[in-house]
Amino acid sequence: MHIHILGICGTFMGSLAVLAKELGHRVTGSDANVYPPMSTQLEAQGIELMQGYEPAHLQPAPDLVVVGNALSRGNPAVEYVLNQGLPYVSGPQWLADHVLQGRWVLAAAGTHGKTTTSSMLAWVLEHAGMSPGFLIGGVPQNFGVSARLGGTPFFVVEADEYDSAFFDKRSKFVHYRPRTAILNNLEFDHADIFPDLAAIERQFHHLVRTVPGEGLIIHPQAEQALQRVIQMGCWTPVQTTGDGGQWQAKLLRADGSRFEVWFDEALMGVVEWALTGQHNVANALATLAAARHVGVVPELGIAGLSSFKSVKRRMEKVAEVNGVTIYDDFAHHPTAIATTLDGLRKQIGDAPLIAVIEPRSNSMKLGAHRDGLPGSVTQADRVYWYAPANLGWDLAATVASSSVPTEVCDSLEAIIAGVKAHAAPGTQVVVMSNGGFGGLHGKLAKALEE
Repeated sequence: MHIHILGICGTFMGSLAVLAKELGHRVTGSDANVYPPMSTQLEAQGIELMQGYEPAHLQPAPDLVVVGNALSRGNPAVEYVLNQGLPYVSGPQWLADHVLQGRWVLAAAGTHGKTTTSSMLAWVLEHAGMSPGFLIGGVPQNFGVSARLGGTPFFVVEADEYDSAFFDKRSKFVHYRPRTAILNNLEFDHADIFPDLAAIERQFHHLVRTVPGEGLIIHPQAEQALQRVIQMGCWTPVQTTGDGGQWQAKLLRADGSRFEVWFDEALMGVVEWALTGQHNVANALATLAAARHVGVVPELGIAGLSSFKSVKRRMEKVAEVNGVTIYDDFAHHPTAIATTLDGLRKQIGDAPLIAVIEPRSNSMKLGAHRDGLPGSVTQADRVYWYAPANLGWDLAATVASSSVPTEVCDSLEAIIAGVKAHAAPGTQVVVMSNGGFGGLHGKLAKALEE
């Protein structure tokens, strides 16, 4: 079967393409933004990529078109599909029908940490010899690919609350029907499709309704929005994590790189790993609870976590030039920015820390999170914000109240000049964006070499 994917370089759709190819289909795809790491991963799999959304890409007609949620009415490829009557489906629906049917699905949902937690869980199951399938919105460094079918009924999926397609406004995760569901946390996000937090809570409750009575739901005890979701009705056993929960961590190092794991007041073991940050400790507890549900004893799960290597673009060290270290991170929500910087600060002590941030998500473009930005960067010593001409609101006015030396730049060149002027040996530079950021990481490394 020839499947053509519209929006193939999105993290979800790119992973879907890998699975379709593994199932033996001929897979092609088009996207407006073809850039690494997804483009390189797809080309390595022998998947043909086309730039833009030309109707010609759909000639001769494929057997099925899978439509990404970034595409809307008016897009030339979408209009061609509808006018020609080509068969089409959303990505989550295709995944549910052709991959998840009959599998034990383990889903990681939440505003933050979905990619890291699903990567952790897939690795813990792999380490335990369970050969899981997975679909993750990033590339876990332990595997080097973002998706695979796996060799057993177990399948780990990153369960996103974003909508499915222009013709299906349900959250993606409603399609997945997990038996084991992690609800990591819940904050207002995706202002382009949700009017308020209550609307997102309702979608999370749709997910809760699909988890069987013999399944398991895992969530942090202290997360009030998730408590409200559970209180809407729950037909499934629940395990809680974190403060006041059944699964708890006791830090042995302040940066979270070593901690004890406790379950029902019994010590399960000690995790010592390369990751830092309280958010990753929380992800680890949820992972161990989910793994235990499919038969991985906590001791074995802890051993798996100790060899976990994180995900590309999650505090990934991309360069070290003349004593200056550059990290690439996906953080783009004030909470994620703050937790990322806090984790790094605890790791590096008093070393100089420069943050470079691109407010690029749809919610950011709408200005939904702007009030949280000045307070999100207090752990940095200096911050460079990227404000392209089309941002749509006054970033400089928003961050003017920041307690940290701040510069708002309208070009990558200005950012590079600023960082270069202030980066001395020992400085740590974190570049944060949920996009490619114009290849800033490489350009910055090159400039520092000079």
